[in-house]
Amino acid sequence: MTRRLLHFVEESYGGAADYAHAQSNALAALGVDVRLLTTPNYPARSAARYARRPALLELRPAKPLPTRAQRAARFAYVKLTNYQRLADCIRREGFRHVLIGSFGEYLAPIWSPWLCALAREGVVFGAVVHDPARDYVVGPRWWHRRSVAAAYGPLQEVFVHEAATLDTGGRELRARVTVVPHGVYDYPAPARSRDEARRALGVPESATLFLAFGNIRDAKNLDLFLRALAQAADDFPNAHLLVAGDVRSAGQKPVAYYRGLAAELGLEGRCHWRLGDIAPEETAELFTAADGIVLTYARAFRSASGVLALAARYRVPCLASGGDGPLRQAVEGYGLGAWRAPDDVAALVDGLRRWRLSPPTPRWEDYYADHSWMVNARRVAERLFEKR
Repeated sequence: MTRRLLHFVEESYGGAADYAHAQSNALAALGVDVRLLTTPNYPARSAARYARRPALLELRPAKPLPTRAQRAARFAYVKLTNYQRLADCIRREGFRHVLIGSFGEYLAPIWSPWLCALAREGVVFGAVVHDPARDYVVGPRWWHRRSVAAAYGPLQEVFVHEAATLDTGGRELRARVTVVPHGVYDYPAPARSRDEARRALGVPESATLFLAFGNIRDAKNLDLFLRALAQAADDFPNAHLLVAGDVRSAGQKPVAYYRGLAAELGLEGRCHWRLGDIAPEETAELFTAADGIVLTYARAFRSASGVLALAARYRVPCLASGGDGPLRQAVEGYGLGAWRAPDDVAALVDGLRRWRLSPPTPRWEDYYADHSWMVNARRVAERLFEKR
C-alpha cells in the first residue's frame, strides 16, 4: 500500500522552504507519496520528486502595509485561513499522515482544535520543530504560553535537530520526540571559477571575503559584524563583506541602515551588496567566491541554520555566534568555524583577528557522514507510518 504524506509548509523562500524541499525529496526516494501543501510563490523545482499543492496564502504581503494594525490583521487572517485549508485538504483527500514543516504557535488556541479533532479521528500529525525554545513572545505572556501549549496539542511525533528540553508552554508533552539530522543542501556546482565570480562582484582577488547570506534580520547582528570589521581593520585590512539577500520581514532594520552604517564606519570599499532574490545557480557562485560565512546570531537564536547547510555544500567555514543549540553543536563539534560569544563586538573582533592568523580547518567528511537527508527521512517515515 502506498504511503501518502501531506507536508504543510507556509514559507515560500529561505531556509524553511529549502529544508522542506530536501526532506520531501528524501521521503519520496523512500517511496512515500509526498504532497507539499504550500503557497503559489513556493518555487517549482525541476528536481522535485513530490507534488506541489499551491493552495496556501502568502505570509508576506505583496506590498508593505502602512500600519501595525493592518499588518496584524492580515497576518491573523492568513494564518487562520492556511490552517483551515490544511484541515479541509486532509478531510477532502483522506490524508492519514501529516507533517507540519512550518511549526509555530501564533493563534494556535484558535486553529489547534481543528487539527485535534482530526487527530482523534486517527490522523497522525508530526512536526519539525526547528526552534525548541519558543521564547519570542508576541502579546501577553499568558497568551503566548497558552498558544505554545495549544500548538503541541495535535502532535503525536516531534522532530528536532538535537536532544533538548522542549518548551511546551507548560503542557505535558504526549508526542514522541525524535532527533533527526539537518542535511546538507544539494545546490548546483558553480558555473564560474572563484576568480571569475569575484571579478563579477568587484571583490579583489587578494581579499578575505565574508558572506552574509539570506534574509536580513536584526537577530543576525549584521550591524555588530560591520563594527567588528571596522575595529579589526588594522589587523585585517583585506577582510571584505558581501551582503547577499534582502529584508523580508516588517519591523526589521532596512538595508539602508546597514549601508549607512558601513559608510559611517569607512567600509564602503570593503562592503559589497547583492540585494534581492538569488537563484541557486548564483548562490553557488557567491559561496564559491567566499572565504567565510557570517552567522553572528543573537543569543536568543537556538536553532539549526539553513545557511550553514549551504556553506557545508561548498565547504566554506563560518564565524558564528548564538545561543546553545544545533548551530553551536555543529560549529564546535565538527570545527566548522570560529564560535564567539553572541551580541558582543569585541568577541567578533577577536574572531576576525584569530581567523587571519589561523583560518578554521573543518572536518567536512565527518559532518557529511552525520548529516544525511536520507537518515532524516528514514527516521521521519518510520515514526509517522508506524503501526498504531
